[in-house]
Amino acid sequence: MSETPDPTRSKVGRLIHAYEMDGVDQELEDRWTGKGYESQSLRSLADWFNRRLLAAKLEQSGETPIDGEVANLYRLLTDDDVTAGMRVDAEATLERNGIDPETVRKEFVSHQAVHTYLTEFRNASKERSSGDRIENVRTTVQRLQSRLVAVVENNIEQLRSTDRLTLGDFSVLVDVQVYCEDCGASYGIADLLDRGGCDCQNDS
Repeated sequence: MSETPDPTRSKVGRLIHAYEMDGVDQELEDRWTGKGYESQSLRSLADWFNRRLLAAKLEQSGETPIDGEVANLYRLLTDDDVTAGMRVDAEATLERNGIDPETVRKEFVSHQAVHTYLTEFRNASKERSSGDRIENVRTTVQRLQSRLVAVVENNIEQLRSTDRLTLGDFSVLVDVQVYCEDCGASYGIADLLDRGGCDCQNDS
């Protein structure tokens, strides 16, 4: 059995090591394979990694970026639709923090670099068993349900606190149902996954 090559021999691995981006290596793999996350494409992962890299560089310069600041700065540096003036302002922001904009651009990784790192230096693969894929769907749905509950609770609390809504103690319930148009049966998503399918598949 061959050993996994030293990850610092890859561009992504070198950057993770150089900027002490602890946990990014595993999260990058999990986001690609869909382990605990909705599976992302290599291009979206390259953008995600580059934003994490930009945040790490700002933090090393002594900055504490506020929520959304890094994503906006990355967009200004890379988006083709950004005006020249806006890009210059973004570059000036980096320079004020002692960061060379040209170096930043050279360090940004491509989706090919992400693929090379994941497959050759972490031996990652998107091929997963049926059971793994079902659990991934379950985790994704549960995550989305929790997010929706939190959003609804927050908005109701705001309406109630500003006297725009009269409501006592409350709970927010989110129930995802899957309806089979062949047999007319309806299942909760968790029940459907546990059952392995609809009953009508056994009647065909």
